[in-house]
Amino acid sequence: MQTYLEKRDAATNQARYYRMLVLANLFRAWTLYREWGRIGQGGKVRMDWFDSEDLAVGALLVLEAAKSGRGYWVEPQQLQMFRE
Repeated sequence: MQTYLEKRDAATNQARYYRMLVLANLFRAWTLYREWGRIGQGGKVRMDWFDSEDLAVGALLVLEAAKSGRGYWVEPQQLQMFRE
């Protein structure tokens, strides 16, 4: 599972992104990979490990809801990139 969110506000010169992926790792655990920063520049990365895929997906959904509450959104044309 993956998601890509953006926050743009010309009045405050904001152009930010937040990307999250749930990935299986080599140690039979699951990783929530997060990357964020200014659009067009390298960002920060954080990886959190979970014992099950359900826990990792749950954490992703909680973070996605929190970011949506802070003004991040998914552009409709970006939704096509993530359809499986």
